[in-house]
Amino acid sequence: MRRVKVLTLVLLFAFLAACAVQTHPFGKPDQTFMDDYFIQNGQAETGSNNIVSSVVFDYRGFDTLGEASILFAAAMGVFLVLRRVEK
Repeated sequence: MRRVKVLTLVLLFAFLAACAVQTHPFGKPDQTFMDDYFIQNGQAETGSNNIVSSVVFDYRGFDTLGEASILFAAAMGVFLVLRRVEK
């Protein structure tokens, strides 16, 4: 049983070390062609001067709607669990 725990710990450490080695330097993300596309065409296609807002609400609108729905469902679940029921 002790060997299994040690092996699990070693594998977990190896996985975390491999992930740490493969991460990008902070502040230097990979450049993609989509970055330039949003910067050049964002205002013309969405009518927004704020590129971040145009990406969140126009280009990724359904994704944002899904995230908001999940957040609402989680908040309602917490409310229902913590509410007081009077008898």
